[in-house]
Amino acid sequence: MLDFAGLNWWAILAATAAAFVLGYVWYGPVFGKAWLAALGKSEDEIQPSPTPFVVSFVAALATCIVVAALMSGLGMGGAADGAVLGLLTGIGFIAASSASDTAFCGWGWKLWAIQAGYRVAYSAVMGVIIGVWPA
Repeated sequence: MLDFAGLNWWAILAATAAAFVLGYVWYGPVFGKAWLAALGKSEDEIQPSPTPFVVSFVAALATCIVVAALMSGLGMGGAADGAVLGLLTGIGFIAASSASDTAFCGWGWKLWAIQAGYRVAYSAVMGVIIGVWPA
């Protein structure tokens, strides 16, 4: 049985914040222009709104809680275990399911690669932070 009460909630919040920092870099200087091009939009067409950030925070938090619960339930610890579990979670659950959505919705594989790549990377970062900051 997974023990959610025994999770390190400070590590979970720190790992969620790290995902946001990574997102700032990922969708800014690293892939910002390519992401906009894959969306078929210009910077001027993106309307500032708190909604995507709130949804993204909740999604990242949910991912982080699952990574932490899996690590705890599987008796995993340390940076290497966390990185591997994060990569497997990111690839097996997030990238795989969004690939299906991309195929059916015709969003384009470049957009999928940028967005899924971000989530795989943040899952690995989350795993490392949780792994080195045990409950």
